[in-house]
Amino acid sequence: MFADRAKIYIRSGKGGDGHVSFRREKYVPNGGPDGGDGGKGGDVIFVVESGLNTLTDFRHIRKYKAQDGECGGKRNCKGKNGEDIIIKVPEGTILKEAESEKVIADMSGGNKRFVILTGGKGGKGNQHYATPTMQAPKYAQPGQPARELDLLLELKVIADVGLVGFPNVGKSTLLSRVTNATPKIANYHFTTLNPNLGVVDLDEGKGFVIADIPGLIEGASEGVGLGHEFLRHIERTKVIIHMVDAASTEGRDPIADIYAINKELETYNKDIANRPQVIAANKIDAIYAGDEDPVQKIKDEFEPKGIKVFPISAVSGKGLKEVLYYVNSLLEEMDEAPTTFEQEYFPEFEGASNEPYTVEYDAENDEYVVEGPRIERMLGYTNLESEKGFAFFQKFMRENGILEQLEALEIKEGSTVRIYGLKFDYYK
Repeated sequence: MFADRAKIYIRSGKGGDGHVSFRREKYVPNGGPDGGDGGKGGDVIFVVESGLNTLTDFRHIRKYKAQDGECGGKRNCKGKNGEDIIIKVPEGTILKEAESEKVIADMSGGNKRFVILTGGKGGKGNQHYATPTMQAPKYAQPGQPARELDLLLELKVIADVGLVGFPNVGKSTLLSRVTNATPKIANYHFTTLNPNLGVVDLDEGKGFVIADIPGLIEGASEGVGLGHEFLRHIERTKVIIHMVDAASTEGRDPIADIYAINKELETYNKDIANRPQVIAANKIDAIYAGDEDPVQKIKDEFEPKGIKVFPISAVSGKGLKEVLYYVNSLLEEMDEAPTTFEQEYFPEFEGASNEPYTVEYDAENDEYVVEGPRIERMLGYTNLESEKGFAFFQKFMRENGILEQLEALEIKEGSTVRIYGLKFDYYK
């Protein structure tokens, strides 16, 4: 089965301990300390591998550990650094902290390599602790401990356009006709298990990536069937082509189907439901002449709502050019950058809650100053220019009692708060 979700354990390398030793050479009385430093522990690094398209490998190997740094040796010998562990994932993989399911990294766009856990620093040997009054120190610094984390990996395919619809409406046929993809096509009532990706090439170098999202069913947003596994693949798409069987060859009502799937999309993620949609009314070559035109009924229902309807035949190719060029025109009006997920969880910052900080009033400059290792570390991992990053910053200030301390100093609204060169106006 297609694997697009996996849970793994990762651990960086422990820093090697510093060494305690003293020179013992012939004709050199009272040799000084010569204990070497420990080596640095290995990092845990994720990289995008272009040849991968599933997370299947993580179902067989669930623990990944970087190498520990070696301890220092005598004669000032430094311990060897531990080797990094490189974990390869397909493009589009989201790394999340398993318990909170907060995003740590989105392995897509320009993010091809991400150091998720750094190894511990090696400890200093006793040679560093010699002083005029302590010429024979008998202690050395231990290496920093390893860091560990339970991770949830989720693969969200990267496509400009998502092709959705109930099973057996002709999505795979359409994909095989308009792209270089070769999905398995058959008249099954159960659905394709793999999201199929294909590239649509249009004239003048235009085109886009389209994903055939496996057939959805009612209740998918609540996890019925394989709902969640497939709905997450729509999260990156910018335009949705909603495909229906206009001929009702299996007795289904195409209008009811559209409403049913839109309800699933909205229940799963309202943002997805609000993205531009196009309806591809398929199987028009199977419509029998009668009193009512089913395509016109679909148009009457949805075009007043701003959703364009295109009659097509995925088998004969009729109407495909029109729908593809219309979708491309929608994409050209949008931001070209792929949809990515911003970082919400910062592994290197976790565990730093015991680090000190100060909140003081600088009367000379009439500013409130917040400083300390914990604050500096937080700023190093936060993009304050993004909405989510700034929200994380505000939450950090509140949860760590910094806002409370500012109020204890009787800060007024509009006062300036300075944090390592950055200045903010304070408002409740």
